[in-house]
This record gives sequence, structure tokens and C-alpha cells, in this order.
Amino acid sequence: MTITPQTATVGDTLPPLTFGPISRTTLALYAGASGDHNPIHIDIDFARKAGMDDVFAHGMLSMAQLGRLVTNWAGQDKVTSLSTRFSALTPVGAIITCTGEVTEQLIHEGAPHLRVRLSATLADGTQTLKGEALIRAA
Repeated sequence: MTITPQTATVGDTLPPLTFGPISRTTLALYAGASGDHNPIHIDIDFARKAGMDDVFAHGMLSMAQLGRLVTNWAGQDKVTSLSTRFSALTPVGAIITCTGEVTEQLIHEGAPHLRVRLSATLADGTQTLKGEALIRAA
């Protein structure tokens, strides 16, 4: 049975979203699309001078994928809020899995909502982002 915002209960999980592997091309294209041209994400010499082994993905790239996870499931019009916290770097070559779990059913501004715990995780289990979304359930 497919879980929807209207039928979801605490403990239900959203269909996971996997993306990657993250390539240098991905980072360059994201930099152009987002306007975030911080060289630590696209210039290996700069990254090494900053003490990194290599460039790494923009945190907002993974956050956008968490947003995609939520909107794929609920629809953009149902997303009341989305917040995340960056917890680790996403290296070049990484494959990221975005997941969500319903943690609460509540009334928000007079309407039924779901609180969904979100996570972006690397293949080795490292969590790179954690957050939550508030989804209108009706």
C-alpha cells in the first residue's frame, strides 16, 4: 500500500531518494545554477590550500534533494516548512540516500499536519544532513 500524507501515521517512512555519484561536473553545474561559486566546491587547488583533500559538494545540493524527497511524496503545495542542519561533508564520488520518517501527527494553524524527520546519508552510513519537514496532511 502506498503511504500518502492523508494516510500516513507515526513511524511510516517516505520512499527513499538516492542520487549521485557526485561528480565534479555536478558541482560545477550546481555552482552555476545556484550562484554559489565558492571555490572550495569546484577548485581542487583552493580546497587543498584550505586543508581539504579534495573539493566537496555544496550542502545546499543535498538540502535540495531532501526538498525533492518531500515534494515528490507530498507535493510542493503541502510543504509548510523544511529545515536542515549540515552534519558532515559530501565528497566527490558519493552516493547519497535521502530518507524521511513521520514522527508526529499534529494540528498546525488549524489544519492536520505531519512532522517528518529527514536524513541524507552516504553509503558508509555517514549522515551529512538531518532535518525535518512539516507537511499539511489534508
